[in-house]
Amino acid sequence: MSNQAIPPLPSTPHWQALAQHWQAISPLQIRDLFREDPGRFMRFSIEAGPLLLDYSKNRITADTLPLLIALARAAGVPEAIERMFRGERINSTEQRAALHTALRNRSDTPVDVDGEDVMPGVRAVLAKMRQLTEAVHAGEYRGHGGSSITDIVNIGIGGSHLGPLMATRALRPYRKGHMRVHFVSNIDPADLGEVLEQLDPGSTLFIIASKTFTTLETLTNAEAAKRWFFDRIGDPAAVGRHFLAVSTNLEATRRFGIDDDKVFEFWDWAGGRYSLWSAIGLPIALCVGMDRFEQLLAGAHQMDRHFRTAPLERNLPAVLALLSIWYTNFFGAQTHAVVPYDQHLEFLPAYLQQLAMESNGKRVTAAGQVIDYATAPVLWGAPGTNGQHAFFQLLHQGTVFVPVDFMTPLQGHYRIGRQQELLFANCVAQSEALMRGKSEDEVRAELAVAVTPHAIEHLLPHKVFPGNKPSNTLVYERLTPETLGALIALYEHKTFVEGVIWRINSFDQWGVELGKQLASRVASELETQAIGTDHDGSTRGLMNRFIHVRHGDPVPPNSE
Repeated sequence: MSNQAIPPLPSTPHWQALAQHWQAISPLQIRDLFREDPGRFMRFSIEAGPLLLDYSKNRITADTLPLLIALARAAGVPEAIERMFRGERINSTEQRAALHTALRNRSDTPVDVDGEDVMPGVRAVLAKMRQLTEAVHAGEYRGHGGSSITDIVNIGIGGSHLGPLMATRALRPYRKGHMRVHFVSNIDPADLGEVLEQLDPGSTLFIIASKTFTTLETLTNAEAAKRWFFDRIGDPAAVGRHFLAVSTNLEATRRFGIDDDKVFEFWDWAGGRYSLWSAIGLPIALCVGMDRFEQLLAGAHQMDRHFRTAPLERNLPAVLALLSIWYTNFFGAQTHAVVPYDQHLEFLPAYLQQLAMESNGKRVTAAGQVIDYATAPVLWGAPGTNGQHAFFQLLHQGTVFVPVDFMTPLQGHYRIGRQQELLFANCVAQSEALMRGKSEDEVRAELAVAVTPHAIEHLLPHKVFPGNKPSNTLVYERLTPETLGALIALYEHKTFVEGVIWRINSFDQWGVELGKQLASRVASELETQAIGTDHDGSTRGLMNRFIHVRHGDPVPPNSE
């Protein structure tokens, strides 16, 4: 079938069936569905590895999931899953495989890319990571002057930053000794400057994470860190002891002064936002130890096996993806909130923002056709209970429709009074409140015991909660490395299934390139003070203002 012969997605029979189903059930209240079906929790929950998903508080009936699964089968989701795990070039615009699953493959099964098993190379890098991390933790790897390494600085951006940052913060209870790990990504000099002022150069190890070793922000920060280091140490040879790289560009790392044996290999079939399982995860391993890092990989591998083998109706990533399709494309949800009731997951919403929106924020199909339906919703969130005092007012009584993913441990790493019980109570209470709401009759009955009839009528509209707001709840016993690995892999595969159904390539990110190209040109023109005539008036005005202020010249008036 030619591209021209493929019907638009909204006109396909399975999509039309879902649209009709949405019209039929949209008036239903979730609280009524629970009243009618005492077994709804058991019917709409899935357990996979360390995770339990309760999706019973969704606006679905027994007929909804079969219709969504029919859509997924028609889109070729089972076949696409196999193609990904087999190492086929599913990243069609870059002609690459998407084999982040190979990075955490804990089995003896080979994984072929273009006829070559990639697993020996993956294991070799893991062994090299183990050798370095164990030497650092044992005090055998020492800095200039014989100092033990006490601080790690990861310099990267995007996937080379968010993944290690999120995982390192999440696994704080497993930190080895007193190792401190810092992350620098922003080209804003405050980001690097505030880290450097905390450090002793002789006991600091820098990791420069850049696949091509050409990323503007990363290389700018890396060069500044090297100047800072040299100004204080004064020995060019010491750079090779204190700077490591995760890159494929050996020529560039050599020019920087990094020895080849301190460069950790990367592969083009592992995209940046899917790369924390590789040597990009070196800061994680240095923080928690290589054994814990491999437990992280094992948890993800367990989710990989579940994703590949479980039927769609019991497939945790697939069900989450199908619910996202349901709300994005049929209820018109434009955003999706992620609210972890686990302080250790404070950076998970930011990590998932990149995963979801860089992967699926696309306007054309993989075949190049312009899309006329919604793809990735805006993903956002914050840890509970902080979020309750920030944006939950909007979730409960605002005018926008926002599905929510809650997640919470049953046990924490610290026992302080009743705080864990209160945390869990708040999580399940918020999901119940969003679903139940509070009717006019309930508000009247509540106010009648203490308020006059006149006051009741005044307060009534302000205290009614519409309810019927859907949510998922992910529960796990405790946030261990295995649990974190499974959780991240779950959302990776959810994102992939969404992309298959939306007919898009979830593994490229051309949308970030234009801004990079223009930024390089603008930076050059600011340096030479020669602003191009083809810039628009706004850009020229802003550039002129910057040049005048930087050089101490009088600022021209903003109006004629």
